Amino acid sequence: MKYLNFVLFLILILNSNALTAQQKYMSFNVRFDNPADADDRWELRKKELCEMIKKYDPDFLGIQEALPRQVEYLDAQLPDCKYVGFGRDGEGSISESVPIFYKANAYELIKTEVFWLSETPEIPSKGWDAALNRITTYGAFLSKQTGDTIHVFNTHYDHMGEKARVNSSHVLISKLKAWNLLEAKVILMGDFNSSPEEEPIEILNRTLTDAMMSSKSEVQGPSGTFNGFDPNALPDPRIDYIFTLNVKVLNFITIDDKRKNGRWISDHLPVLVEIAR
Repeated sequence: MKYLNFVLFLILILNSNALTAQQKYMSFNVRFDNPADADDRWELRKKELCEMIKKYDPDFLGIQEALPRQVEYLDAQLPDCKYVGFGRDGEGSISESVPIFYKANAYELIKTEVFWLSETPEIPSKGWDAALNRITTYGAFLSKQTGDTIHVFNTHYDHMGEKARVNSSHVLISKLKAWNLLEAKVILMGDFNSSPEEEPIEILNRTLTDAMMSSKSEVQGPSGTFNGFDPNALPDPRIDYIFTLNVKVLNFITIDDKRKNGRWISDHLPVLVEIAR
């Protein structure tokens, strides 16, 4: 009997470790704080947006279109997290950013960098035919549980420039190669403003893997991620992604939760992946 109890105890411990042996990554375009959004403006949806994030409890959260006051609000509402990143017009500006939030008790920041999706990635700049400056936030994080390093990129491609979107993918792949990350564990997430069949996504798929395509479990949620704040819309097209390199994707979900009044939490749906540690 004592032996049986000991075996059961070991099974419980192993199961407990297995349950905690995942990392969750969420990418979410939160929609910039635009007073013209009327019933969908930030002030009316920010509380439920944070409640949704807490519900799914990602280890890493990459957000897009975030103005400084939105980042500050999320930072206050997610006390277990820290973040890296700054605005697309340069450090200290009041422009939109693509920060990465991470659980500070579980991960140690090793390195971070913001670079521009342009011909001159090192300085604030607008690339090719883009309408706006576009950036990527990068962070290297050490897992305090496993000792592994994970390299996380969060980005937002231009909504107008076709050449800019194609070349943005080339910039990202060139960074992976220049930083010798092709053998490392990499997560790339963001709003790519491109459908799966378009060239910017095809370029990324030559080096990385679309997490929706590699999930070991059945994909959950709608395939499209843009809803335009239309409460009756079937989200379409799919323009928000999480790509991976050298990791196993256990689950993939496009989250279609709504506010209590039936309206969308943002004009994009968040995407969430769970990977094996």
